[in-house]
Order: sequence, then C-alpha cells, then structure tokens
Amino acid sequence: MELTTTGLDAIIALALAEDVGTGDITSEATIPAGRRCTAVIVAKAPGIVAGGDVVRSVFRAVDPDVHVEILVADGTPISPPVDLITIEGRARSVLAGERTALNLLGRMCGVATATRAYVDAIAGTAARILDTRKTMPGMRTLDKYAVACGGGVNHRMGLSDAFLIKDNHLQVAGGVTQAVALARAANPDLPITVEVETLDQLRAAVSCATARIMLDNMPLDVMREAVAIVGGRAVVEASGGITLATIRDVALTGVDVISVGAITHSAKWLDVSMEV
Repeated sequence: MELTTTGLDAIIALALAEDVGTGDITSEATIPAGRRCTAVIVAKAPGIVAGGDVVRSVFRAVDPDVHVEILVADGTPISPPVDLITIEGRARSVLAGERTALNLLGRMCGVATATRAYVDAIAGTAARILDTRKTMPGMRTLDKYAVACGGGVNHRMGLSDAFLIKDNHLQVAGGVTQAVALARAANPDLPITVEVETLDQLRAAVSCATARIMLDNMPLDVMREAVAIVGGRAVVEASGGITLATIRDVALTGVDVISVGAITHSAKWLDVSMEV
C-alpha cells in the first residue's frame, strides 16, 4: 500500500482547514514572525510506527521552509520514550502544524500497532490478517497504509475494486448461483468473493468457481468443515466478531485470511507529543 500525493494532500488540506482556519491567533500574538525553533515528536507508549511521511507532508503544506527529519522508519516496533521525528523552522509554522501532524500520526501508529497485535497472535499459522472498509471516513488511504505497516494485508479500497456479494445482495438476487452469474456477466474480469453463512451456500459458491469465499460468523467446527469442502479451490476468509482472544483458534481451522474490522474502527491512538 502506497500513499499517493493527491490523496494525502486532500486529507491534509481538509485537516488544516479545520484546525488552523484563518490563522493561529495565539502564536501570531505571542511569537515574533521570524523566530525559529526546533521540535521533536516523541512516542510515549510502545507500538508500531506509521505516518512519518504524513507528518512531513503536513508541515510542507503549512510552510515549505520547515525541515522534517524522520528518525524511525514506518513499520518499526518501538518502546518509549522514543524520538520519532524532528522539525525545524519558523516557530509559528511548527506550532500551526502540530496538532494536525500529531492527530494523523497518533491514529496511524495506533492502527499499525493494533494490526501487529493480531498478526503476532496468529504467528506460525498460514493465515494472514486482512483489513476491511470499516475505516475513518475520508482517511481510508491512511488507515490501510497503517495496516500494511503493522503487517496486515489490504483488501479492496472501495466498492468498485472487486465484487463482494454479501447477505443482502444474496437476498435480493435470489441466492448464490444467481448473484454470481449476474456479477460475472457485469464484469467477467473482476474477482468475486461470496459471503456465506451456511455450508449449503458454501457448496454453491464452490460450484460457481468464485475466487474467494467469506465465512461469516461461523463456529470453529463449521469453519474447519468449510475449509475441507473448499479443498483449496478458493481463498477462504473468516470474518465476523473475531477478537484477539479467539483469532488464533480461527487461524488454526485452516482459513487463508481473517478480516478484522477492529484494527481500524477500534484502534487506540498511540500517545505521541511534540516538544519544542
């Protein structure tokens, strides 16, 4: 997963407009216009780093003259206290970008850290951790990049990337066979995933030669049976209500990937601060 300049610039512009607005009136009143400073962003909790280039882009948007040096690479595990980034430039500019930079960095490190916890929980199995579309609105690119920093695998970015036929689609279309046929007719080049809740639906998905089958909220014994029925003919994904306490047992059923919404929708932000 890579961060594109266009997408990143749009996110940062919106965040700065929200925070800085028409100006940082406190800094403008108390700090001379030409005064310069050096600051350091410090991590105060253990975790996985993600978002260094985002911080650089924030300060570049505020003031191209601000110099940012990334001290710890994305994807690196850290134990506090750790200096992550140094910033040097006009003090007004540094302080204007502070909160936006810390908000984005803290969330991204939090997502990467949550992802790594799940990745570590299934170490030694063949399964991989997959993200979902349960991301912060407007920040999906950053969330998914952070997942990759934590060792997870990115799924589709949006609804137009690939077919994912879920329970509501099946209800309206009339079943697995009908829904898959309609999707394939609409675009035969895109991969198809079918979400199933029963083994009968699973068998129908296998007979349709779908690329991936998502097992939705299935008990462990049914998951194991499902994996055996598929027999390698499709990627098997487990999904639904999976926690750190249960994920290893899920991985040991033999599924290929496990999608976890919690790594993005419930990630605890990493405690980071900026000290001048």
